[in-house]
Amino acid sequence: MDILIYGLINSLSLALMAVGFSLVYGVSRVPNFAHGALYITAGFITWVFLRSMGLPYALSVVLALLVIAVLGAAIYQLILVRVRGMPISEIIATYAIALAILEGFRWAGFRGLTYTLPSFIRGTTNIAGVTVDYQRIVVVITGLILILGLWAFTHYTRLGLSLRAIAQDERAALTLGIDSDRTAVIALALGSALAGLAAIVLLPLGNITVNTGYDVLIFSLAVCVVGGLGSWFGSIVAAFLIGYAQILTVALFRPHYQVVVALVAILVVLIFKPSGLFGQQKELEERV
Repeated sequence: MDILIYGLINSLSLALMAVGFSLVYGVSRVPNFAHGALYITAGFITWVFLRSMGLPYALSVVLALLVIAVLGAAIYQLILVRVRGMPISEIIATYAIALAILEGFRWAGFRGLTYTLPSFIRGTTNIAGVTVDYQRIVVVITGLILILGLWAFTHYTRLGLSLRAIAQDERAALTLGIDSDRTAVIALALGSALAGLAAIVLLPLGNITVNTGYDVLIFSLAVCVVGGLGSWFGSIVAAFLIGYAQILTVALFRPHYQVVVALVAILVVLIFKPSGLFGQQKELEERV
């Protein structure tokens, strides 16, 4: 039961981390390597509003999500729009942004256990003989609502349908009058806000540290590569596969092997099925 329950929690945590990255790539085909940096930035902004400015927790969360969404849109408008369509340049640009943000935090003294966010609900409960704190239950509920909400958004709203259209066939969407750059800006803003939401829900379980930003990027890449880049459904399936694999690894070995599991998953998929489980990219034998 420990593995079953904590595997579910870990899987939905990975889904929360990765869904923003998957959304951005699915719509704009931009691999946003600044995803982990935006995650940490959202946590830090929330901490500033809450601790330094004394704002209520709910207001701090809303303001932090708005700021991080604007930051994501600005990154596209100021930088990525100039290199869009050049995959190597996109990777270099977004990774450079991530390094600038994360190492800027480290240089400014952003280290140690000083920065933490309070739990939404304190205390623990017992589920089938397993002790679970309420914040992890919040993670599960948030993950499920987010998955269902995104599905409804992309299937039943005009904006969501335009995002799906660009993701499926950009040229056909352009002929129907859908602005590619506009949807890419929206995707970056929404993806950044989703990264921020994941941070606000998950960071109360630990501390806001620079290294967490790198870990989130690795986990998000693992989920999206295994599921198939651009496949939102594949990302959810991959989050459960990797999530339970990590919990089994923790049970059998040590917690710090969680990152190793993610890296091994990336390598195995790239070797045997480069397009991922549900990806639309060409297989290796088709490209050679």
